[in-house]
Amino acid sequence: MQTIIVFLSLLLAGSVLASDGMAGDLHVKQVWSRAMPPVSRTGAVYLTISNTGTAPDRLLSASASVSDRAELHTHIHEGGMMKMRKVDAVELPAGEDKMFQPGGLHIMLMGLNTPLVEGQTFSLTLRFEQAGETSVEVPIAEAGARTLHGGMKHDGMKKKHKQ
Repeated sequence: MQTIIVFLSLLLAGSVLASDGMAGDLHVKQVWSRAMPPVSRTGAVYLTISNTGTAPDRLLSASASVSDRAELHTHIHEGGMMKMRKVDAVELPAGEDKMFQPGGLHIMLMGLNTPLVEGQTFSLTLRFEQAGETSVEVPIAEAGARTLHGGMKHDGMKKKHKQ
């Protein structure tokens, strides 16, 4: 019985880590997206890229199995409004983390060819200037989520998690 429990624990741990990716000194982690209505043609991916090396790198592009194209985007405050803007590349300074999160940097999925359904995953490929490319599996959180594990209830109130 203990052997089965250990095996299942290792299997579960492997599936949690399966969304992580490495490209050279770059560690892609905390990857996620959120569920979208079936009629939606756009979505977004959020993640963290840790540059553990001594040289800077740049994220140049992305592609996803669920969309016609993926673009690097950020939000800027302009004229009293928050606006989304495409960026050509994202700088990844040596020894630093770059967070892609709601309201900030993100990967915009354009022309979704399949719905983003909570509990499912899809493949995302990232291309870096120095490190090459890596692919990761993107888990889909509930609609309105602000993090992979800390979403929003449909009434707009944050979920409370017991510690």
